Amino acid sequence: MTVFSELRMRPATADGWGWDASITARLVMAGVVIFTLLVGANLATPLYPLLQAKLGITALDVTVAFSMYVLALVATLVLAGHWSDHIGRRAALVLAVLVGLAGGSVFATADSLFTLCAGRALQGIAVAFATGASSAALRELLPSRPEWASRFTLLASAGGVAAGPAIGGVLSLLPGPTSTPYYLHSLALAALLVPLYLLKARPAITSVSGPQPLSVLAPRRPSVSREARGAFWLASAVGFLSFTVFGFCLSLAPGYFAQIVHADSRPLIGLLAGLTLGSSALSQLVAVRGRFVVPIGLGMLAVSVLLIAAAAAWSSPWLLILASITAGFGQGVSFRTVFNDVAGKVEAARHAQIISTVYVITYLGSAFPVIGLGLAAGVVGLQPAVAGFVVLCSMAAGTLAVITLRGALRRRA
Repeated sequence: MTVFSELRMRPATADGWGWDASITARLVMAGVVIFTLLVGANLATPLYPLLQAKLGITALDVTVAFSMYVLALVATLVLAGHWSDHIGRRAALVLAVLVGLAGGSVFATADSLFTLCAGRALQGIAVAFATGASSAALRELLPSRPEWASRFTLLASAGGVAAGPAIGGVLSLLPGPTSTPYYLHSLALAALLVPLYLLKARPAITSVSGPQPLSVLAPRRPSVSREARGAFWLASAVGFLSFTVFGFCLSLAPGYFAQIVHADSRPLIGLLAGLTLGSSALSQLVAVRGRFVVPIGLGMLAVSVLLIAAAAAWSSPWLLILASITAGFGQGVSFRTVFNDVAGKVEAARHAQIISTVYVITYLGSAFPVIGLGLAAGVVGLQPAVAGFVVLCSMAAGTLAVITLRGALRRRA
């Protein structure tokens, strides 16, 4: 079955040609696509100071451009988060790559805040198409190992977000520092289209019949079964807080970190900005179990974000590095646990839709709180604004730690 017939939701034919890939190859493809798209969406993190100087934009404008990506991503998850259930995982990933190519091209040639926002919005749409499709594909490929499916999902997503700033910083040393990284990334995306097109795709999990098959692609009101509701809201709350911290790391943190380490090296600043997310990604490889994993992880996050502000007050690069690593590790193990819980309680036919809804709330954490931080930075300055921001994040993490601790104690009793 070709991509075009999948997009038209035609039934699969028994004699269809294509690459009958192994389970391992399919796992790699699902992970690599979302990883690569998220790398591209975060290449700009160390480039924002250059873009500010080039386009004459403010710190608030940077947060608006960053949040445009998040808002487009969220809107697409709401409107099309369930599409891969009907058109198939492969077709959704192909759409994601194509839109990602368009977004990178627009961003690379941006000459105003408007075109910068347009490029970011296209990148958000691309990531949204891939989010539910890749997560659902990984779970379908590992039906007997749901925990590892969740680990691979979060490893690929957090790893891509973490690698983006570091790669962007290195590539910005080449001629054309604000465009060359995106042209090189576009080559990587184009290369992914070849195996995706040749892949012998599995049928969509939900068959379509009737005279109007496209009606199943219409937006749906998010709904969660009673059994999964508690797990859903906990995962969404932890995700929202996590991406509030990540949003800071990927938007205004480069300038903030540069003041702490007294350096203007873009590769170094990109590495520091991605350190928390890199630690979160690597935490997916660590087997941590127990009833108290979530409250302990959230407690680590609460303390660590305060230490990030303390690092600025004491001008301590080593404290900044340590706090960034522990914040990512605490977030990673706690979010993985609650994410795996909700994923395991959702019926297979609605997996992409429900997981996309979790990400709707999760990604909003990178939008409105970060815009608020940008507004505050314009009024009181960057360091005081960040200090207040991390205190609020720490209080939220501490509150969630207490709530989950009480739940763990009740289950023990």
